[in-house]
Amino acid sequence: MATPQKEIRLLSTSAILGYGFPEASLQAGMAREPHVIGVDGGSVDPGPHYLGSGKPFCSSIAIRRDLRLMLNAAVRAGIPVVVGTSGGAGGAPHLALVAQMAREIAREDGLHFKMALIEAEQDKASVKRRIAAGRVKPLVHQPALTNAVVDRAERIVGMMGPEPFITALDNGAQVVLAGRASDPASWAAAATRAQLPPAPAWYAGKMLECGATPSIPKGHDCLFVTVREDHVECEPLNPARRCTPLSIANHSLHENSSPIHHIEPGGMLDTSDCRFDAVSDRAVRISGMRWTPADQYTVKLEGVELAGYRAICVCGTRDPLLIGRLDSFIESVRGEVATKAAAFGADPDTYQLGIRIYGRDGVMAEREPSRGQLSHELGFVIEVVSKQSQEMASAVLGMARTNMLHTDFPGRLCREGNMAFPFSPSDIEVGPVYRFSIYHVAELDDPSEPFPISYETV
Repeated sequence: MATPQKEIRLLSTSAILGYGFPEASLQAGMAREPHVIGVDGGSVDPGPHYLGSGKPFCSSIAIRRDLRLMLNAAVRAGIPVVVGTSGGAGGAPHLALVAQMAREIAREDGLHFKMALIEAEQDKASVKRRIAAGRVKPLVHQPALTNAVVDRAERIVGMMGPEPFITALDNGAQVVLAGRASDPASWAAAATRAQLPPAPAWYAGKMLECGATPSIPKGHDCLFVTVREDHVECEPLNPARRCTPLSIANHSLHENSSPIHHIEPGGMLDTSDCRFDAVSDRAVRISGMRWTPADQYTVKLEGVELAGYRAICVCGTRDPLLIGRLDSFIESVRGEVATKAAAFGADPDTYQLGIRIYGRDGVMAEREPSRGQLSHELGFVIEVVSKQSQEMASAVLGMARTNMLHTDFPGRLCREGNMAFPFSPSDIEVGPVYRFSIYHVAELDDPSEPFPISYETV
């Protein structure tokens, strides 16, 4: 553990590594002598593809740019850099990608540091052992986890808490790159390691995980947070932004089933009695948060499996006669596709045909309350997911695109195509499709046990 501190100053550069931030904001933050620089590296929000494919959520070019600025600032100031959920999803390939970037940046810029890599990807045998011991529980609306589901998983990660970060920092790492982690965990680690209470430590993490998002105007920028014994102070580093009691209170409600009870590894952050006080026209002090330790330490498991192969097409129409008969037209298209696709071996049980209609209910589908208010023009995203192959997905999509273009309807005046296509080629092969298959929690006796740490001198 670090020496007890009356306060710790934490600098978050952005919401996700690769989202970008103004270099001037980072410089302004460094002038205030932070104890730690960090960033959340990813999220489950973009869906299962990135975990399944092993590819980063942000571009490698953007990740490298942000990481270079952070490493140079921190190493030259002699303070740590912490990154959670490296590479977007926090699996082994994501962590390896960011680690290699750090090595290359160090070589190119003449930097020297001790680096810790914290793995979050779980091997299937260990997950099965936890299942057999009755120590894996489903989250709400999820079935019990089985060995068969584990076997089908492309990749499984555990969402670590602050303990592995603390261990890495205690062992002298200046750069800590972690796999999948709870978004606030790295920040909570820095503050509790300084022997500050967990309630303000976790609350600070809830603010810092999203960079300057708690400010107005909202944006991907740097946020400076000071953690003390009984409160937290938040201030954006770009003079164009400011934190207000309302912007902070509003942000504290996000990404949780409860607006006031935030479940984290090891306990619950309770914000029901928080007080928000402006300390300037740009900074806010938050107090009154509480932390309740959990009876049983748990971490979330996230796993994905292959669901098929996707192909898509984008088109649109402003034909008022077609729009007036839209439902019967789409029904006719679906019927034609089913008949013709079956002729070349596409069993209806092996593919899904989706037609999203933008201008009617493309965003909310059947939950759209204003489906009767049609635009003068409609956009269609045609999607086929085939369990068989990419080739079959593209074949069925081609049939759907052809029939959207040429299916007749009563009163039709245009004898050519019904649709306008913005792109050529019109059909896009997206590739493998993944779905979440593991959304469970694992009970742990040692919060660091599933997250091995390796060290290297860079």
